[in-house]
Amino acid sequence: MDSRALTHRKILLIIGGGIAAYKALELVRLIAKAGGQTRVILTESGAEFVTPLSLAALSGHPVRAGLFHPDDETSMGHIELSRWADLVVVAPATAGLIAKAANGLADDLASTTLIATDKRVLLAPAMNVRMWEHPAVQANMERLKAFPGLHGVAVVGPDSGEMACGEFGPGRMAEPAAILDAIEGLLAGAAGRPLTGRKAVVTAGPTFEPIDPVRGLTNRSSGKQGYAIAAALAELGAEVTLVSGPTALGAPTGVTRIDVESALEMQAATQGQLPADIAVLSAAVADWRVDTIAGGKIKKGPGGPPTLALIENPDILAGIAAPGPNRPALVIGFAAETTDLEANARAKLSRKGCDWIIGNDVSDEVFGSDGNAVLLVTAEGTEAWPRQSKTAIARAVAARIADQFKASE
Repeated sequence: MDSRALTHRKILLIIGGGIAAYKALELVRLIAKAGGQTRVILTESGAEFVTPLSLAALSGHPVRAGLFHPDDETSMGHIELSRWADLVVVAPATAGLIAKAANGLADDLASTTLIATDKRVLLAPAMNVRMWEHPAVQANMERLKAFPGLHGVAVVGPDSGEMACGEFGPGRMAEPAAILDAIEGLLAGAAGRPLTGRKAVVTAGPTFEPIDPVRGLTNRSSGKQGYAIAAALAELGAEVTLVSGPTALGAPTGVTRIDVESALEMQAATQGQLPADIAVLSAAVADWRVDTIAGGKIKKGPGGPPTLALIENPDILAGIAAPGPNRPALVIGFAAETTDLEANARAKLSRKGCDWIIGNDVSDEVFGSDGNAVLLVTAEGTEAWPRQSKTAIARAVAARIADQFKASE
């Protein structure tokens, strides 16, 4: 993330009532570090988890709470706040706040401000996994995302993981750094969206090839780089579909995610998104799968380990890059190598028939990390990009894609 990317930008932060409210303190700090200003609306339930004093100290502004506070409403506080901001962020966005926003309910300062604002809204949901998966919550989320124009909300997270209640699954609020990335992306996109009208499909994460109902063949890809590229393309206005293998990541802001498991499922889902203008195939697809999946768990026995007959998986990149009416105008593949990075990446560019290859040396603390160093390999030459955040790499890739389409026009 750019250390001063939010200079002169104004963020209105609404803090709902949930244990994740403590992360809002770090978010306010990060916004200030990036040059932005924050004003805070703290709900009554949010004040059970964080104090107005802490938030005021970090933001440099008094914290607003009540709808009918005389000092606020002499200037119509909910209107003044909603007009002051460049972006409204709700973190944590509880099931209650989501329901109010989706159904136009306005009975406190937070919900009234959400209805009164004419600015984009970013939600960072946070709740128990059972609450998040409830059909009513999902219906409210879909309704919010479907609102037209500026009233259609953007969403970051939720992430999967262990929760304060001890359960595990999706529902954890996105980390403050991820929310900051989403804020920067939305505000940057408001200034210029050169990929508006373009359709992109991105693959990310590993595939999992079952051996039996318990075991499978997979790899160590976290999906972070592919998810970051999907987010960066959406920031520039593209309509992005992310075809994701099994990861613990939340869907990026403004991106439609299709979850798959095996290479065959990823191939079908990716082909199903064509025609498209852009294909970025960053997923680490397993090269092989077992010929026959066992119907029950393979047990240990006196004969020793079983012999597995392997067959090749489909070559998704070569299939997408093959000439034909549905071939995207720009097809980008990835080469994860441990030796001879440039030579292997250039050979893959030729062999697969794609337009660009992004190569990275995965022997150097890449899997699961937030940083990367890559080679951009094209027919014109090779560029070495130094190690930086995967978000920065993704935005550089998206900017280069936008330049490519601009040049072709």
